[in-house]
Amino acid sequence: MAKKAVASLQTGSKRLSKAIKMVRSPKTGAYTFVEAIMDPTKVNDFFSKK
Repeated sequence: MAKKAVASLQTGSKRLSKAIKMVRSPKTGAYTFVEAIMDPTKVNDFFSKK
């Protein structure tokens, strides 16, 4: 169960995206949010891996 949220960021000449996904902790069962700022071409890889 991943929450997909992508915001586009522009800094100077670089174009970046901020991706947020919801990950369930195997230890407690609680959900946590994992955020990353990356190149837009790598967003799908970020959401596909666990």
